[in-house]
Amino acid sequence: MAAAEAAGMGLTDLPGELLELILCSAVLSAADIGRVSCTCRRLREACQARGKVWRERFRRRWPSLLKYYSQTDNVNWLKEYKARHNAGLETQRIVASFSKRFFSEHVPCDGFSDIETLGCPGHFFEDELMSILNMEGRKCLTWKYYAKKILYFLRQQNILKNLKAYLEQPGDQLSFLEGAVLIDQYCNPLSDICLTSVQAQVDEITDKVRKVLRTRNSRHPSLAPKAGEVLIVSDVEFQRQVLDAVNCVLYEQLKYKGNEMDYYNSLNSFIHQVLIRRTGIPISLSVLYLTIARQLGVRLEPVNFPSHFLLRWCQGKEGTDIFDYMYIDAFGKGKQLTVKECEYLIGHHVTEEFYGVVTSKEVLQRMVGNLLNLGKRESTDQSYQLLRDSLDLYLAMYPDNVQHLMLQARLYFHLGIWPEKVLDILQHVQALDPSQHGAVGYLVQHTLEHIDRRKEEVGPEVKHRSDEKHKDICFSIGLIMKHKRYGYNCVIYGWDPACMMGQEWIRNMNVHSLPHGPHQPFYNVLVEDGSCRYAAQVTLEQIEHLHRRFKQISGDQPTIRKESFDRIPDLEFNPIRSKIVRAFFDKRNLRQASDGLADEINFEDFLTIMSYFRPMEMNMDEEQQEHFRKEKLKFLFHMYDSDNDGKITLQEYRKVVEELLSRNPHLEKESARSIADGAMMEAASICVGQMEPDQVYEGITFEDFLKMWQGIDIDTKMHVRFLTMEPIAHCH
Repeated sequence: MAAAEAAGMGLTDLPGELLELILCSAVLSAADIGRVSCTCRRLREACQARGKVWRERFRRRWPSLLKYYSQTDNVNWLKEYKARHNAGLETQRIVASFSKRFFSEHVPCDGFSDIETLGCPGHFFEDELMSILNMEGRKCLTWKYYAKKILYFLRQQNILKNLKAYLEQPGDQLSFLEGAVLIDQYCNPLSDICLTSVQAQVDEITDKVRKVLRTRNSRHPSLAPKAGEVLIVSDVEFQRQVLDAVNCVLYEQLKYKGNEMDYYNSLNSFIHQVLIRRTGIPISLSVLYLTIARQLGVRLEPVNFPSHFLLRWCQGKEGTDIFDYMYIDAFGKGKQLTVKECEYLIGHHVTEEFYGVVTSKEVLQRMVGNLLNLGKRESTDQSYQLLRDSLDLYLAMYPDNVQHLMLQARLYFHLGIWPEKVLDILQHVQALDPSQHGAVGYLVQHTLEHIDRRKEEVGPEVKHRSDEKHKDICFSIGLIMKHKRYGYNCVIYGWDPACMMGQEWIRNMNVHSLPHGPHQPFYNVLVEDGSCRYAAQVTLEQIEHLHRRFKQISGDQPTIRKESFDRIPDLEFNPIRSKIVRAFFDKRNLRQASDGLADEINFEDFLTIMSYFRPMEMNMDEEQQEHFRKEKLKFLFHMYDSDNDGKITLQEYRKVVEELLSRNPHLEKESARSIADGAMMEAASICVGQMEPDQVYEGITFEDFLKMWQGIDIDTKMHVRFLTMEPIAHCH
């Protein structure tokens, strides 16, 4: 520029490319570009609407939106910039209006009507919502809460449209993988899941299978598919080679396996999580296996076998009965089963109809049915959301299914949301099946009562804790609490001296099973996910002291890193310090993934870890106590199983014992090894029984670990003195 000035050149005298480079500078704003373009013809031409300058301005401001444009498109970037800017303003207006309209109630079913009539492109609206969600730190939490709800609604509506379009296609053209992705997307609408990326990962596995095939048979027909043609391998021996190569890559090289340890985890049903975690349940692993095999020319077929989804492979030209097929267990490392072995797998005889092939829609129905059952297993916020999502999916496929329509109506009624929609559902059920009039009438009556109570609500009653009649109120408004049974974190925003809900709610929520039942203080609490709950005093515990401890360990930072534990002086004298610290960052314990370590943990993660040390509640039923105990033991098991292979090997156990005894000057390393070896032999005798002379005990599985701890009070053996506010703390 200095040389240009010396030569008497102005900005407009510069070559076009150099002028564009200057105008694309990050230091210039869109307003600057607008003003520059008004100065003269030369600069107006440089800043033309379809030119590089406005494209660069758009890219810098909203980089994630460029994927919606092709390189060959003649785009008016100035027009797009204005449209995106206006969409951002409109989005902010709508989010702000949600905060004003619905702060005291659940967003009603017609609350999203403004969004459905937006005048801007949907991807612009979504992009602004993501910008709000990605705001730094804990700013604009209310906006973030409603932005998340709106984004959830928008994406689910689009996915439902895609699902309905998918189901309208001819059955033989439906992709099993695409159906699995649609289910995954609907249940995880805020995750970045798309068919293209999932298909790319499957293609990568298929390429690995081709490499194995090439080493075994360089002339195999699957290695040279013709462009535009559907590959079909008809020779049975060639098909067998493909399946052997698939088994080799999936189960030997990539270590895919059925998730026996955590079978009822919903992540096992989501195809993108199956690819990430390399584990799943029979149906999700079967969809992956079938897709790979078909891409290599082997036409496996899905079999809706009871309790265990299978694939079938015809070893002749055309199967005439069930004995003409081999049945492939993708959950069991691709093992090929006969009809008799299939019955051994589930422990009982089944009729021939269960060996038949099923359609893509029926496969989706079973996948959604699995999610429905998972949603029914527990009564937590996550399970309710899973139940709502899976019901939406099921009714999108079978809109007139009375059983599931009634379940949806009961769920909304139980959650106290969308009473008008409950009435619509019940009216539809009555029209479909008049014999349901008893159950329908009962729900209609109580739903109308709920609507009437809501209309009669007046201003809030003023109550004072200082009143003698309110002496039983233990917690005040503003305290941070944790629910003892369901584990959610919340803040108190109101209270009642006794339960003020109706008898129907009290009965449904099993309040009478609590100590003091409904005759105790109940609190209005705002849960961390933004929802509101009504909780009994006996079910809440204060976690403010935990928050103070977290801030002390983190040095008043929002997260804790491994080095933060250096602030606990006495922890350095604990012989298994490294394992204790590692347990806080183990993604298995954080319930984030099946392996790996987190770089840092936030307060919510800290509470998750501390929950393993919480004593068992007296009011838990047997099933809850057993689940609670297993979670504690799983945490301990993970401390020993350092390589995440699902077994505590002799080497791993030796290392722990050596660390525990390392500060004892009277015990040498060999003595520690002998103690570990003896303990492992005892474990083998407990878990395996009498072993053959040449039999090798590979290690303690989690099932073995449970047997070893049978009859031992875990609460007295597992605790952490981590909550005192003194500068030292001890872990045991």
